[in-house]
This record gives sequence, C-alpha cells and structure tokens, in this order.
Amino acid sequence: MPELVKLFQIEDPLECRIRERLNRFVVLIAAGEREYRAHLTNTGRLSEFMITGQRAFCFKTYHPGTTDFRLFAIEEHGLGALIDTWLQMTAFEVALNSGRIPWLANCGIVKRNAQLGASRIDYLLTCGGTALYLEVKSAVLREGTYALYPDCPSERGRKHIRELLRIARDGVQAKLVFMAALPNVTAFKPNRGADLELFEALKVARDSGVDLKALGLYYHPDDAWVYLYDPELPVSLGTQSGQSKIHKAPLKKVYYEQESGGLHTAVHTTRRITRGS
Repeated sequence: MPELVKLFQIEDPLECRIRERLNRFVVLIAAGEREYRAHLTNTGRLSEFMITGQRAFCFKTYHPGTTDFRLFAIEEHGLGALIDTWLQMTAFEVALNSGRIPWLANCGIVKRNAQLGASRIDYLLTCGGTALYLEVKSAVLREGTYALYPDCPSERGRKHIRELLRIARDGVQAKLVFMAALPNVTAFKPNRGADLELFEALKVARDSGVDLKALGLYYHPDDAWVYLYDPELPVSLGTQSGQSKIHKAPLKKVYYEQESGGLHTAVHTTRRITRGS
C-alpha cells in the first residue's frame, strides 16, 4: 500500500454549507448565520457536490465586492474532495519537487502554461535534460471507487489531447495526468458518457505514445492537510477499440536547461500554505 504523504496545510479553513451555485465561478455559501459569495476555481458541472446543505470547506479571500471566500473542498466519505484546481496544481508541484512521484524522478519544471501549437499546456518539464510536455486534468467525479474525467463535454480537453498526440507521434515525450482528488479511489477512467469523442481521443493518444497517469489525493478536515495517498493510480480505458496500434515514433531528444528558483506555488492568492516534509 502506498505511503500516505502530507503535501501542504490550509491555513484557517472554515466549515461552510452550500446554498447554490450562482454561476461558473461563484457559489453562495452559508457560514455561521450569514450567507457569502465564494469563488470557485473549478468550472466543471460538479452537480454531485453543488447540493443545498452540503458540508464544504472555504477560506477567507480579499476581493471586496466580488467574493468573500474561496470554496476549495467538499465533504466526501468523511474526508474532503479537493475540488479547487489551483490547489490541485499546487499538490502536483509539491509532490514533484519533493520527489514523491516516482515516474517523474529527475524531472523539474522549466515553464508553466507552455505554448504548444494552438494551445497552452500546463507544464514543460525537463527530465534528465529531455523535454516533457505535461497536462493536468481535474478528476473529481466519482463512480464507485473510480475517479472520472470529464463531468461534461470538454472541447478544451479534446484540444489538449490532440496537441499531446501530435508531438508524441513526432517522438516528443508527452504525459496527461489526472488529479483524482477524491478519498478512497482505487483507479481512474475517462467518463465515456460525458464526452465520447474525448474518450476515443484518449485511446488513440495512449496508443500513439502519450503516457496517461493519475494521482490520488484528498483534503482532511481534521488537520487541514492535503494528502497524497497514491502517486500512481491505475488508469483504465476499458475495452480496446479494435483498431491497430499506431506506430510510435522513436523518442526525440529535445534538451532544455532547468530554471532555478525552486517551487513557485500555483495558487493565485495571497494566502500562505504550509508544505510537508
């Protein structure tokens, strides 16, 4: 069983309750006897979480006239589903920089939001001097013990897959990482019912050399820490399409020098987080 790893701690979290989702980015919450507007970074539907009265977790922000809090986690199985995409990215970076992801050993961040064709990909990494393009996707929809992505049709997701597929066919390293930010998950699988085209694109991408990975993490409300509980969850694409496997091009060595300066948090906020050892 993988080791349970503390990644970082949220300062001064506040228990709150969902009232309603006002739009893609704002949720009405109740804390104490008052109602507030909370910022939501995750633009997925999240319909299984946006339920009136649902226990959730927020922290104070400073955006007068817009939102008072940020909604970052929802109670799930007695723990917390980490729905905040910025905190998911922070979890990925802390895990990477602390050597907690075995399949990214000897890798470091060169650039965030790296231009790749007509898209921007979350990370350009260097692994032993070789370039690796890596995109992160939030998987917080549950089906039994599976984490799923997406929870609605995603043209943006399909576009990113096409770009990774293109470079993988040219022999450049490419990875797609699903952040299964739910407790008690044993594997990841794509949500075929939400976006069949994306599901099929993932199978072609995998067969063309795009490496599909998943990380398991959750938020623990008792101590306010975000935990990594599995650095390599199984990825299941189900029944094969029956198409012949597409030829993978020989690995192309593209070299970059790693930027110095250590970890730059992915959280766009003035709040501080405490990192684990």
